[in-house]
Amino acid sequence: MSQRRLLREGHFRVLPRFIQILHGRRHSRNNPRQICSDEIMHQDIVPLYAADIQDQLKKQFAYLSGGRGGDGCPVITFPDYPAFSEIPEKEFQNVLTYLTSIPSLRDAGIGFILVIDRRQDKWTSVKASILRIAASFPGNLQLVLVLRPTGFFHRALSDIAFKFNKDEFKMKVPIIMLGSVSELQGYIDKTQLTEDLGGTLDYCHNRWLSRRTAIEGFAQKVKQTAQILQSFGTELAETELPNDVQSTSCLLATHTEKKDKMKEDIRLAVEQGDDILGSITKPVTENPEYKLNQDQLDNQTTVERLLSQLHETETAFDEFWIKHQQKLEQCLHLRNFEQNFREVKAALDIVSERLSAFSDVGNSCSHVEHILKDLANFEEKSYETIAKARMLASEGDAFIQSNHYAMDSIIPKCSELHHLCDAFATETERRRNLLNKSLELHDLLEKSMKWCDEGIYLLASQPVDKCQSQDGAESALQEIEKFLDTGAGNKIKELNKIYREYAPILNEDLKEHVQKVFQKQESMEEMFQKRQVSLKKLAAKQTRPVQPVAPRPEAFVKSPCTSPGLQREYVSNSESSALRRVNYRRGKSEMTELHQSRGGSAMDDEENLAVLRQHVINELIETERAYVEELLCVLEGYAAEMDNPLMAHLISPELQNKKDILFGNMEEIYHFHNRIFLRELENYVEYPELVGRCFLDQMEDFQIYEKYCQNKPRSESLWRQFSDSVFFQECQRKLDHKLSLDSYLLKPVQRITKYQLLLKEMLKYSKNCEGAEDLQEALTSILGILKAVNDSMHQIAITGYDGNLNELGKLLMQGSFNVWTDHKKGHSKVKDLARFKPMQRHLFLHEKAVLFCKKREENGEGYEKAPSYSYKHSLNMAAVGITENVKGDAKKFEIWYNAREEVYIIQAPTPEVKATWVNEIRKVLTSQLQACREASQHRTLEHTQSLPLPSSSCTSPSRNHIRNTRKMEERKADLTSLEGYGTTVAPKNPEKGKGWAKASHSLDASEENDGWSSAEDPLNSSDAEEEGGGGGGEMKLTPGKYTVVTDYEKGVSEEFTVKSGDLVQLIREGEDGLWYVKNLSTGREGWIPANNLLMLIGNSKSAQSLSSSESGTASSTLSTSSSCSESCNASSTSFSDTKG
Repeated sequence: MSQRRLLREGHFRVLPRFIQILHGRRHSRNNPRQICSDEIMHQDIVPLYAADIQDQLKKQFAYLSGGRGGDGCPVITFPDYPAFSEIPEKEFQNVLTYLTSIPSLRDAGIGFILVIDRRQDKWTSVKASILRIAASFPGNLQLVLVLRPTGFFHRALSDIAFKFNKDEFKMKVPIIMLGSVSELQGYIDKTQLTEDLGGTLDYCHNRWLSRRTAIEGFAQKVKQTAQILQSFGTELAETELPNDVQSTSCLLATHTEKKDKMKEDIRLAVEQGDDILGSITKPVTENPEYKLNQDQLDNQTTVERLLSQLHETETAFDEFWIKHQQKLEQCLHLRNFEQNFREVKAALDIVSERLSAFSDVGNSCSHVEHILKDLANFEEKSYETIAKARMLASEGDAFIQSNHYAMDSIIPKCSELHHLCDAFATETERRRNLLNKSLELHDLLEKSMKWCDEGIYLLASQPVDKCQSQDGAESALQEIEKFLDTGAGNKIKELNKIYREYAPILNEDLKEHVQKVFQKQESMEEMFQKRQVSLKKLAAKQTRPVQPVAPRPEAFVKSPCTSPGLQREYVSNSESSALRRVNYRRGKSEMTELHQSRGGSAMDDEENLAVLRQHVINELIETERAYVEELLCVLEGYAAEMDNPLMAHLISPELQNKKDILFGNMEEIYHFHNRIFLRELENYVEYPELVGRCFLDQMEDFQIYEKYCQNKPRSESLWRQFSDSVFFQECQRKLDHKLSLDSYLLKPVQRITKYQLLLKEMLKYSKNCEGAEDLQEALTSILGILKAVNDSMHQIAITGYDGNLNELGKLLMQGSFNVWTDHKKGHSKVKDLARFKPMQRHLFLHEKAVLFCKKREENGEGYEKAPSYSYKHSLNMAAVGITENVKGDAKKFEIWYNAREEVYIIQAPTPEVKATWVNEIRKVLTSQLQACREASQHRTLEHTQSLPLPSSSCTSPSRNHIRNTRKMEERKADLTSLEGYGTTVAPKNPEKGKGWAKASHSLDASEENDGWSSAEDPLNSSDAEEEGGGGGGEMKLTPGKYTVVTDYEKGVSEEFTVKSGDLVQLIREGEDGLWYVKNLSTGREGWIPANNLLMLIGNSKSAQSLSSSESGTASSTLSTSSSCSESCNASSTSFSDTKG
């Protein structure tokens, strides 16, 4: 079967098969020829197309004119073609194969009629042509008509030759030799012959070739379209649905784009087919009487069939696409629903978690009202989340109603959303009801408390002298009865009824509070009963005058008002114990009533101070609540929104993951104040003068502000970069804040500075109260935290330091100074220049080192304008000494290093600043000295345990007591202002391991005895070794300067006393074991027994630059080197003689 015929009738059945693939079913085929065509179409046969052999067809050595024989046989004409014998065999075979493939199977099965026109040829050529055609013709033949040559000779020759050589043609059909066209018309109708054969058939070879090329091109286009649609349909059917929104959206967009391209290809193919069909039917359109020949009719049928199948395929694809698109859209809806469900579920979990935090039922009416307000605000802020959840659930219900393919997945999620929303509403209502019950109970308790206070005040305010008369007693009785009548709606009637009615909210604390109020109420009523009994006796008619007698003073004693942090005991076994439970601001003892005229003004002053204290505590608590609320607003309205996926599109990429920088540890501060500090403060509302304890108990927690303030420069810088962000504007709009976020980020800094002002106010009104000392200590501690925060803000601005600043110990002081340098090893010109030209340096004093930095001002705004400090050098405090006074300037002092190898003259802004720094440095050096002294004493004690004690005083119990209390005395020395001496630390020189270490005098040091600088040592090395070498002998006192290690107040002269840390000079030894001693710290002189003196100076050596000896004997050395705990031989701390 020819490939051309398959193209026309068979291969377009691929399209219905494609429809079967799309719909997943098989079509029945009743036409076996179509089945055969479909099967052949899938074989690997290369078809011939007119376009492929167009040049061969153009030679027109054979053509299919469209004429038919009597029984419908197709007519193939071989016109006169002189070069017929020269046609290549391949071309000849291609043309004949192509021409025989065009007619239908039915027509081709009848057989072809060949018309061979050789009228202008020779017989030899005719014979050759017939033989070639007979050998190469691929189809069935019915008849061969040959127009023989017209010349007489060739005609006669052809007749004779044909008769004798007929068998040579090897044709099974008759070959008829015709002499003229008229004879030809006897076999084929004139209308089926072309004009060159005397017929009327309209035939143009170029037009035929062009139309065949167009039809075959259209058929190829339809075939390709069908194949593409089939592949695309298979792709769609096999595509797995994605699991996320973005992938589903991309897949839907991709498939839609491909579908649109397919539709465009189909549209172009239909246009192409319509154009071809129009060109075929054009003659009929122009001339209705025109009749198409059979080939034209076949072409028309072929094109119409192609168009019909194309439309059928398009319709089937559209139906499939609608279902596929619907499924993809449902998948997209499902993925959106699932994503929104996850977000809403997370938001609902957060809302539920925050709702569960409303577990507190409050401890007062104001507290409960505040919680109710917070709950209302929380409910309002949660409304958007709940509304989104309900809207999403409704959306899911709509999917279920529309028979979504994933109903099994959607139904549980919708049920969960409905359940969570209903549970939130139910729980919120339950919490609100509990809080309302709590408010009702606290209102009752406060009314009862107020009624009790008023009752006690009534008892306290009744004049005792007036009650002695009958009229006065009756008047007092009436006042009491009238007051008791007001208790119907103000007092607790049945305690068990309260327990039953308010059982859901009664926790241990609230139950205890109810019991205390009820006990107070009972005690007050008991006092009223006793007063009524007394007054009724006085109201009776008196037979004799009665001498007014004041009640026992202990019957009404002012309440001590212990702290709520302690347990408040309520005793109800007597009137006096009940009165001690009365609020101290309202309770007035009856003893006070007797002296009302004399003490009235003092009582008024105390009452005024109590009012002022109450005002301060109210302001403290109210501002604390507002502060906590503002922190919560910032954390929920800004910080939490930065993690909200619904707001992510408003946050610029540079701002993402910067929440910790922007807000610092604000959340930690909020939890501290909300959970701990605010609740503790509210316990002191009735005891404002004791609020200092609350601050002291929580003082360590206030250290979190240092971290917040250190982060504040980074936060400020980040805010300035993104202050105009749409995200912050949207958050501010939602919160309805008039101020922007930066104002609220400043709240913690403002709050920590506000406390010291409130504490100062409270201290001013509480100087004579019980908690005054706690208030003063709390104020000092808060100021210390503010100083530490301020110092840390400067410390983090240090640049260029290679080490870890935390390893230098606590930062004690920082400030700016003028600094001159004077180094032994420096060049003389440098020293002279340094003496006259000070350097501006910012000093940071740590426990282990002092840092010298250069202050650099920065340009910018806010925290960016804050200075930075460029590190220059540092001094190890283990090798530092000080000279407190420098001649000529009260604001100068010296810090020297390594036995004055390096001297730094420091000029403070004021003498007060200088004194503060000198005292702080002295404390550091003293603490180092004491640490090394303890280590040295420990070694000495271990060494001398087997040796006889030097004197009887060393074996006395007082000696042991001095050893046990020495640490306490040394701590006292830290707090005592040690005027008149300093501390030097001189590392030991390995080459000078023996003898006394020398230190040079400061050139600028004052000649007075107020500085620490070394003097000429009156002892030589051998003396020092002899003195330290006799570890087993008695300790011998020698003239010199010593440091006192314990207090002494029992001198021979009552005016002469010494304290721990004082510097004393042993001048001379007198009679009876007495030494004449001068206290260089106070300037006083006196006699002290030698045994007592040994205890006073302990193991202290003469302050003449003591150095540790390498012998390790019993003599104590004073070292502050890092290795002092091991040997104290690496370096030593020396107390230098003051130049006298």
